[in-house]
Amino acid sequence: MLKKGSKLNSILTGTCPKCQNESMYLEKNPLHLSSVLKMHQDCSHCGFHYQIEPSFFYGAMYVSYGLNVAIGIGTFIISNVLLNTTIKNSFIAIIVTLILAGPFVLRWSRNIYINMFVSYEKDATIKK
Repeated sequence: MLKKGSKLNSILTGTCPKCQNESMYLEKNPLHLSSVLKMHQDCSHCGFHYQIEPSFFYGAMYVSYGLNVAIGIGTFIISNVLLNTTIKNSFIAIIVTLILAGPFVLRWSRNIYINMFVSYEKDATIKK
C-alpha cells in the first residue's frame, strides 16, 4: 500500500510525485511553521519542476477545504456522538483540531493536488 510508486506513498511522505526519491519540501518537519510551505524548485533526482505553471498550487486550496471539512465532521462525530459532549464543546474541539492539523493539511493538500496531475515513472532520471 505504501510501496514506492503508489500515490499514497507520495502524498503521505511528501516526495516527488514523478520519482519518489526526494522530499519536495526544504524542511521535512511540517511543524516548523516558518517553512511549512517552502519547497525545492526542482527534484534533484529526476529534474521534475514542482511549480508546473505559475500559481499552480492555488488549486490546492480546494483540496485543503475538503480535508478541513472532513476533519471537522470527523471531530464533531467523535466528540458529540461518541463522547456525548455539548454542541459548544464539540465546536471547541473542532476548532482546536483544525488548528493542530493545519500544518499537516497544508502539506497534504499540496501533495494530493500535485499527485492528481503527475504520475510515478519508475525510470525517471535527469535527462542531460
